[in-house]
Amino acid sequence: QLTPSSLLRIGQLSNVDLNEDIHELETELPRQRPNEIPHNEKLLSLKYESLDYDNSENQLFLEEERRINHAAFRTVEIKRWVICAMIGILTGLVACFIDIVVENLAGLKYRVVKDNIDKFTAKGGLSFSLLLWATLNASVVMVGSVIVAFIEPVAAGSGIPQIKCYLNGVKIPHVVRLKTLVIKVCGVILSVVGGLAVGKEGPMIHSGSVIAAGISQGRSTSLKRDFKIFEYFRRDTEKRDFVSAGAAAGVSAAFGAPVGGVLFSLEEGASFWNQFLTWRIFFASMISTFTLNSVLSVYHGSVWDLSSPGLINFGRFDNEKMGYTIQEIPIFIFMGVVGGILGALFNALNYWLTMFRIRYIHRPCLQVVEAMLVAAVTATVGFVMIYCSRDCQPIQGSSVAYPLQLFCADGEYNSMATAFFNTPEKSVVNLFHDPPGSYNPMTLGMFTLMYFFLACWTYGLTVSAGVFIPSLLIGAAWGRLFGISLSYLTKGSIWADPGKYALMGAAAQLGGIVRMTLSLTVIMMEATGNVTYGFPIMLVLMTAKIVGDYFVEGLYDMHIQLQSVPFLHWEAPVTSHSLTAREVMSAPVTCLRRIERVGTVVDILSDTSSNHNGFPVVESNPDTTQVAGLRGLILRSQLIVLLKHKVFVERANLNLVQRRLKLKDFRDAYPRFPPIQSIHVSQDERECMIDLSEFMNPSPYTVPQEASLPRVFKLFRALGLRHLVVVDNRNEVVGMVTRKDLARYRLGKEGLEELSLAQT
Repeated sequence: QLTPSSLLRIGQLSNVDLNEDIHELETELPRQRPNEIPHNEKLLSLKYESLDYDNSENQLFLEEERRINHAAFRTVEIKRWVICAMIGILTGLVACFIDIVVENLAGLKYRVVKDNIDKFTAKGGLSFSLLLWATLNASVVMVGSVIVAFIEPVAAGSGIPQIKCYLNGVKIPHVVRLKTLVIKVCGVILSVVGGLAVGKEGPMIHSGSVIAAGISQGRSTSLKRDFKIFEYFRRDTEKRDFVSAGAAAGVSAAFGAPVGGVLFSLEEGASFWNQFLTWRIFFASMISTFTLNSVLSVYHGSVWDLSSPGLINFGRFDNEKMGYTIQEIPIFIFMGVVGGILGALFNALNYWLTMFRIRYIHRPCLQVVEAMLVAAVTATVGFVMIYCSRDCQPIQGSSVAYPLQLFCADGEYNSMATAFFNTPEKSVVNLFHDPPGSYNPMTLGMFTLMYFFLACWTYGLTVSAGVFIPSLLIGAAWGRLFGISLSYLTKGSIWADPGKYALMGAAAQLGGIVRMTLSLTVIMMEATGNVTYGFPIMLVLMTAKIVGDYFVEGLYDMHIQLQSVPFLHWEAPVTSHSLTAREVMSAPVTCLRRIERVGTVVDILSDTSSNHNGFPVVESNPDTTQVAGLRGLILRSQLIVLLKHKVFVERANLNLVQRRLKLKDFRDAYPRFPPIQSIHVSQDERECMIDLSEFMNPSPYTVPQEASLPRVFKLFRALGLRHLVVVDNRNEVVGMVTRKDLARYRLGKEGLEELSLAQT
């Protein structure tokens, strides 16, 4: 039911663009874009490649490793620590930059609008103020959306699903480029200043990962600069470990929670982990928090007082007021249930919305228009809510940044305005800490309702934005409402302090949307600076996860699935023991002989119908009686480097004139290997022979064709493989298992289901 032309275009929107080389070929075709793209979540996209997390142990690699002595390994280890320190420092600085710019720009915007409202309240004509506010928002968001939609679509959203896929072993184009980082940082500043219902915390994780990937390679492919340092780390295995450190540093800069950062990287991000890594990642997180802290302290003018560890600071919860008693635990669990149900509702709505966006809003100009519409609507809703609210509070003793008087008496301010007329981070802190009686229940109820739908509509727009803060804000609002109603019911007894319930509500709502348990507990504990709440927060988050998972999966997993990424979970589907490797594998396999004609290699690589990336190498005896057993495995990228350097011999028996290639030649070509079309091979060269024995991996992992799917899955997933060769009992190649073959099988509502593969 999918026509080829519409298939070509599915890839446009799912936030991830096709590789550049495919683009060059595509422009020759007339671009027809259908109005509707038939998209279906039961698809698995073939446009994603895997990363080579498994080192190719060919002769070159082994020779280099044998040459390295103990002292050289010491320096490599020291370099790793240096890189981690640099990741921490740079992530902290980027976070400072975002924070300071947002604070100044948002402050400027709110001052302008506030003066305007104060002027027009006196003499009538408030519609001008509304127009001003909506126009400011829409124009700022327009810039933020244009740079994302037209320059780097991968920078859209929070970037956590993309980093999760990268760490799982899926190569998402452009995800860790310098360009992505620049667009991400600018985009996040613009979308927060534009007053959207977003936070700047989620994108910090993506920014940290890009910084880590860039530093660990010691060069920038975007700037065409090579600094000739850290060349040992130019391979996917090493890069992955640094990217998980970057993600952790991002979390710890965002929330001031270094331990939470390490646990986040472990729980949500990294699919591979070892003990040495933990310690290095913790180091990077600590450095990142410390950098942010010291720079912001200097900026706020108190040099020696390190008081702002993260971008969001929930403030101190002191124990005297805020202890909890044993009879409140059932109440907290009930709040967890509410959070799980609301989170599942949020995800379900966002799911349908994203499906709609994938089908209809796939042109960049439409995406920009939608973002501007959301910005204008957000401002209008905020204005109308403030205008209709009659909830006035006395100004003295309150810490409101921009008190709006509107129709309140002198010396009073409108309390709805503290929620809408502020950056979301400040609103969360106000909901946690304002004294009891600062908010009218009606105000909180209306705010929760409106903000819930606004945040749901905003997530998935083509702007860089996180979902952490809006979820905390929704949860804090209904949690505070819950606390107020409890103190009404118990006739104002002391234990119903609304701030405490606001905290629990925030945890429940966030847990219900993103379904993190361990790391979120620790992040909330570190951000509030209070260990006493560890147990209730954990209970709330566990309940929210259990309840939410009953209805629909977490937001990030849902978006990974909507983009048809071949993501491998920890375990194979439970009912898959009946399948064997023979049924799962791709066959027939394109094999190369150990000494092969150059022409044959070029033809195999240029064949677009079979876009393979790994080729089993078999014995090249012309004698047919002997079995063509498996001898090794060679990758497309290695073959391309061999052809580029013209490593051939004239005839099969002259093997002396080969130019020795070093591992350095392969590392210099990483990560963007040239496409085969750019390599010119003359007619004479096609007749030469190429000897693959010292470049192939002589010991690839293999499985017999009778192995069951869970066994194949475990081997593939735990070792981070890209190709797993299936052999019969005579060691002949019968098939190949790749990521797509395993990710195809998923547990659905009716048991095991098999997804279909789409070309886009």
